[in-house]
Amino acid sequence: MTTKDSRLTGAGVRRRGDRTSVLPDVDDLTDPGSSHGRRASGQARREALAAYGFLTPWLAGMLLLTLGPMAYSLYLSFTRYNLLTPPEWQGLANYQRMLVDPRFKASVGVTLEYVAVAVPLILIVSMLVAMVLNQGIRFLPFYRASFYLPSLVGASVAISMLWRTMFGGDGVFNAFLARLGIEGQSWIGNPDTALYSLVALSVWTFGAPMIIFLAGLRQVPKELYEAAMVDGAGPLRRFFSITLPTLTPLIFFNVLLTTVNAFQAFTPAYVISNGNGGPLDSTLFYTLYLYQRGFTQLEMGYASAMAWALTVVLGLFTAFMFATARFWVYYGDER
Repeated sequence: MTTKDSRLTGAGVRRRGDRTSVLPDVDDLTDPGSSHGRRASGQARREALAAYGFLTPWLAGMLLLTLGPMAYSLYLSFTRYNLLTPPEWQGLANYQRMLVDPRFKASVGVTLEYVAVAVPLILIVSMLVAMVLNQGIRFLPFYRASFYLPSLVGASVAISMLWRTMFGGDGVFNAFLARLGIEGQSWIGNPDTALYSLVALSVWTFGAPMIIFLAGLRQVPKELYEAAMVDGAGPLRRFFSITLPTLTPLIFFNVLLTTVNAFQAFTPAYVISNGNGGPLDSTLFYTLYLYQRGFTQLEMGYASAMAWALTVVLGLFTAFMFATARFWVYYGDER
């Protein structure tokens, strides 16, 4: 090889037909002192500046509309503040008050019962429907859209008012029971059934987790089921050995998201109980009681303390989920 060929080989050679072009050496591209390195670093700086320019409005909005109010509410949680007079510092009094407030304890109990019943039902129903839709039925897009539609409207004011009408004393549900010879009642007016009327409303909006489960089921290799059937595994064995482990990342996501949303449920309880959490505080959700204290009785300091208590609880729950995920969440690339 000649000296000229050696120089070309060191720089890198690309051939197109009969023409030969010399490419810059990789070291020249990564060396900041070289001309190629200076051009590359200058381009990287320009791209970084452009990225920061696009991010600046979002960061400013995040600071002014989220982080700023959060920091101020944390300060208010240590004060007595009624919107009419300046905040008065009182230390941990608001947090101590929560420990002896009977309605606060009632709201915690109602919310925990709601979460404990609604979240498992939502996940079970959504997974069952997803498994049925995954059987290759006809008109799948239609059924998928139909089941997902309630999630779009959710527990809105209009749907909550419709729910109150359906499960009232003269509602559609009681008319249906009357045709079956069953005496109805005011399901939302009975302290024993009012909360479960709200649970039914939350389960009705199972479409979002159902879509996620359905997408996960369609990614499970059919060869796994075929091999399991050859080995004599029945439907239950295939579900617990193949389907369920494969869906654990999606179960993790849906459990986390559904639980956080359930703890923050507000609109159905407010509309159906007319804002008072009745009957007999049976629908007094935590967020509804927070609203009553903050915006009805103008106890903003106490309401801020309640909001931060809920934030801490949700943060601890999220941390617990991530800490325990390695024990039960299976990823396909793990061996």
